[in-house]
Amino acid sequence: MFYAILAYHVEAVINALTPQEDAALMAELLKINTRLREEGTLGPSARLGATQDACTLRGPGDGVVLDGPFAETKEQLLGLYVVDCATRDDAIAIARDLRRANATAVYEIRPILLFKPGVPLAGN
Repeated sequence: MFYAILAYHVEAVINALTPQEDAALMAELLKINTRLREEGTLGPSARLGATQDACTLRGPGDGVVLDGPFAETKEQLLGLYVVDCATRDDAIAIARDLRRANATAVYEIRPILLFKPGVPLAGN
């Protein structure tokens, strides 16, 4: 089963990292990415752009495009991983590995329900 691991963090904290601190954090996360890719577990992953550059489409019909995500939260969605795991516990274990690398982040784990059953995600 595929799981999405959504990475939340206080964006201001990440933006305040020095280039060296950010590079060190990314190096730790990339160690996990490399291991998961070698295991054949890792699907697409992404570090998202700034929330100030985001927009939201909502409302009836064609909807209205609004600047920003307007989330009522102190933490913002800053990245995501798609992992192929046999069990929820396996996905949680990966999220724990990510958290050990980035201890102040919050990771939300959700099963991915494909709209086209039997069609694998790219690369699998």
